[in-house]
Amino acid sequence: MKVTRYVVFPIVWFIALSFVFDAAPQAQQGQEAPKLIKISNKGYRRKVHHAPVTFTHLAHIEDYGIECTECHHNYRSGKNIWKEGDPVRKCIDCHSPIKKQGQNVPRLVFAYHFKCKKCHKENESGPVKCKECHSRKADNKPTP
Repeated sequence: MKVTRYVVFPIVWFIALSFVFDAAPQAQQGQEAPKLIKISNKGYRRKVHHAPVTFTHLAHIEDYGIECTECHHNYRSGKNIWKEGDPVRKCIDCHSPIKKQGQNVPRLVFAYHFKCKKCHKENESGPVKCKECHSRKADNKPTP
């Protein structure tokens, strides 16, 4: 029974989570960027689980002028080699919601929080506090 719990459960959990996370579109060259992306992190370890964040993806591109490489990345030797038109992978492909994947790859929740908050603080625009992005309701409104 212990073997099942310690071996099978994490595998099933990881597979289930891979279907939950739609944080990055599976876009290829020629596809349009999605307007909204629902970010849901079931691996968040806190007792209080906030509702998913509805990220205004297209607004960040068109209205705020954020370059694709500000968020999308593929690091090799410390340099982001991802360029527009390259396949877009889901964040969970590299950022585990459960544990850190190597020295420079933070858990999923920390990757989101670091990237979003850093940009919002640097630009003195956008939400930086929990309740400004997260609500306790499942039908939360898009985050600016």
